[in-house]
Amino acid sequence: MVGLVLFGVGIALMVEAGLGLGPWEALNQGVARQTGQEIGTISILLGIPILALWWPLGERPGIGTVLNVLTIGTSTNVGIALLPTPAVDAAPIRLAMMLAGVLVIAVGSAIYLSTDLGPGPRDGLMTGAARRFGWSIRRARTAIELTVLMIGWALGGSVGLGTVVFALGIGPLLQLALRVFDRD
Repeated sequence: MVGLVLFGVGIALMVEAGLGLGPWEALNQGVARQTGQEIGTISILLGIPILALWWPLGERPGIGTVLNVLTIGTSTNVGIALLPTPAVDAAPIRLAMMLAGVLVIAVGSAIYLSTDLGPGPRDGLMTGAARRFGWSIRRARTAIELTVLMIGWALGGSVGLGTVVFALGIGPLLQLALRVFDRD
């Protein structure tokens, strides 16, 4: 649960920084802007049909999967409500929040993944697509992330420096954090 809450807080930090989001968060934000809902609520609501896509791909959820859907979205909404929004001209503060967001997401991911209680809906979609279509994880992840990012951007989700930093930084940071939290 700590890892899932941290993941949501990391998203909230990036939202409040206003410098761009990771692909799934850009999608959630784009849908939120179109519907008037909170970004975390959209994350929860989109998690359900994403789980439905698992079935033809042969993936099976665990308790961690269900907790992922409910907790990350909720903690994102709470984080956004509690975190201050820096002034538009406070670039160093915005940059620090964005960088902290990417780091917190990596640490949160490592903590929840190390429990082996089930992947999040988006991770299961990736592994299922890779297995079903014979793709490498890299190819499946890249195809899904780019598709989601384009849809999110088209719907008004934030794409910018934070998106680039997330794309380039999340893998190495997650690998480092997994060395700390998941020694296996």
